[in-house]
Amino acid sequence: VQLQASGGGLVQDGASLRLSCAASGRTFRSYAMGWFRQAPGKERDFVAAISWNGGSTYYADSVKGRFTISRENAKNTVYLQMNSLKPEDTAVYYCVAGAAVTTPTSRYQYNYWGQGTQVTVSS
Repeated sequence: VQLQASGGGLVQDGASLRLSCAASGRTFRSYAMGWFRQAPGKERDFVAAISWNGGSTYYADSVKGRFTISRENAKNTVYLQMNSLKPEDTAVYYCVAGAAVTTPTSRYQYNYWGQGTQVTVSS
């Protein structure tokens, strides 16, 4: 599985962005998908995840109520809608895919990582 993330950019405090992650491979619909982010000098942190069929979603406390993860298996794409962005959301966002994810918040559960897309929120 190859993952290509897009949609990042520079926005102001309170703005919205939608990240997309296009996946190659016929087995996309069998993978759990997610997003992690890494700010300069910090650890790579969990943001959100979604089960293979979209039936379950998971969010970091810091983004609950502001971010929404979704997927379209017919398009091999997962999305992260980010509303009410804050400067502390500034980071490189990575799309991930995992075949047997039992702990969605753990980065070690994911087999595949995209190249990352930069999100910068100015105050």
